[in-house]
Amino acid sequence: MRFAYYDSLSSGSKKTYRKSDALLRVEVPDIQALLPLARAIEPALAAEDRRAVERACQALVDAINARLQTPPVRMNVLERRPSNSGGELHGLYEPDEVTGGVAKISIWMRTARKEQVVKFRTFLRTVVHELCHHFDYELYGFAETFHTQGFYTRESTLMRELLGEKPRE
Repeated sequence: MRFAYYDSLSSGSKKTYRKSDALLRVEVPDIQALLPLARAIEPALAAEDRRAVERACQALVDAINARLQTPPVRMNVLERRPSNSGGELHGLYEPDEVTGGVAKISIWMRTARKEQVVKFRTFLRTVVHELCHHFDYELYGFAETFHTQGFYTRESTLMRELLGEKPRE
């Protein structure tokens, strides 16, 4: 299934979109060993300790990048999500071309309206989502990154694997 915006893409972008859509899993070697790193985010988030959350996220992201031999990403955990009439921003990936150095992922740990700490699964999914953008550029060599059905499948599969859950049929 292609999303509606596909029709407005250039022919080159459509080719990238189709390649992204065909990829359904990020093959992370020995992913089971990363389960404790993923789970370490949960107590830090529950304690509302922004710095501890950031350190836990950085450890997980570093371990995944090491296994995939992809360039590093700097994690930036911030307090309250920014919002506007379009909604709340959960996370943001900035490639190295934008940062002028190391790629960066920014994640917010509190909701915009009620300023509640984001639930662990939602928070981890956002980290994984932004990391999947990194993989589109650095692992798969795409010139741009799209939200395709394949992208969301990669995100969901990686999330479940990091939590030690069985894949969905």
